[in-house]
Amino acid sequence: MIKQLVLASWKVTAVSLLAVSLAACGSNMAKPAASTAAADKSKESTAPAAAKSNYPEKAVSIIAPSGAGGGWDMTARTIAKVLTETKAIDKPVTVENKPGGGGAVFMAEYATKDVKDNYKLFVSSPPILINHLKKEGNTPYGYNDTTPLAQLTKDYGAVAVAANSKYKDLKSLLDDMKADPTKLTVAGGSAPGSMDHLVSILPAFKYGIDPKKVKYVSYDGGGEAVTALLGGNADVLGTDASSLDQYVKAGKIRILAVAAPSRLGGSLKDVPTMKEQGVDAEFMIWRGFFGPKNMSADAKGYWEATIAKMVESDAWKKEVQANNWETDYKKADDFKAYLSQQEAQLKDMLTALGMQK
Repeated sequence: MIKQLVLASWKVTAVSLLAVSLAACGSNMAKPAASTAAADKSKESTAPAAAKSNYPEKAVSIIAPSGAGGGWDMTARTIAKVLTETKAIDKPVTVENKPGGGGAVFMAEYATKDVKDNYKLFVSSPPILINHLKKEGNTPYGYNDTTPLAQLTKDYGAVAVAANSKYKDLKSLLDDMKADPTKLTVAGGSAPGSMDHLVSILPAFKYGIDPKKVKYVSYDGGGEAVTALLGGNADVLGTDASSLDQYVKAGKIRILAVAAPSRLGGSLKDVPTMKEQGVDAEFMIWRGFFGPKNMSADAKGYWEATIAKMVESDAWKKEVQANNWETDYKKADDFKAYLSQQEAQLKDMLTALGMQK
């Protein structure tokens, strides 16, 4: 009996010792897990946060690839003015003019030398596409060598003469040009085969005139082209309608027609369209904002957000109205997609005119 009690007691003690041992093991196994979790948490709390961008840290230049006057110059200066007035940027914004080849000279420098300069931006319009596509005087650089940031406005082509010209309408001008295409000198602020040239010869082409026979003289910017017209060195001017507003108001020029789907407003409200005069021609001129091809993500993001706010500001809307522009804002991705579409359209136009490379 005593022997059985001792044996039972030993079993209970053994079971108790086993339970204590297992509990102790369980406790010891849990500790490392808790310790690891704490360590991981500590590691997360001490991990460095993503660095906040300080862009821009210095003055910004907006480049107009033309001389003073004309659409590019006006657009660049208007952007700089509104950004400064609205304090959208707390760094100085300057405008530089870099004329030559209807923007081609500037692009050759920008697409190579300034390819990574986040502080040099520029404005452009269809010539950035046309100069890359045309057969003569073309450039290997186009919009794919930039970072498109936003389309801002749209404008339309116009054909004008000096106020004392004998021409009062587009048809009388085209009749004389058809009789002898070399008789009249047409001026524009861009290189042959570029935007002002296309604006100038498009109505002639639609009227059955060989565009290759039209005498076109290019100048560095719309301002110089207007000077040539007023000085009697040219008979006709082809350019964007809005850049002629001040000369119309001053009574210095007469616009014969605009290449728009309907009449424009402001000082140009009485100017008939080309279609109204029996010439089936339209030419829309967008203006956009660009950065370098290898623009940093923080700089691109900054300008996308800043321009989106700018176009909604009262200051910008006031300037758009004053310049006879029409707002046609497209954000970066939409703008880039549109550029691809218009490039295909312009290629077809240049091919029809025998100017596509």
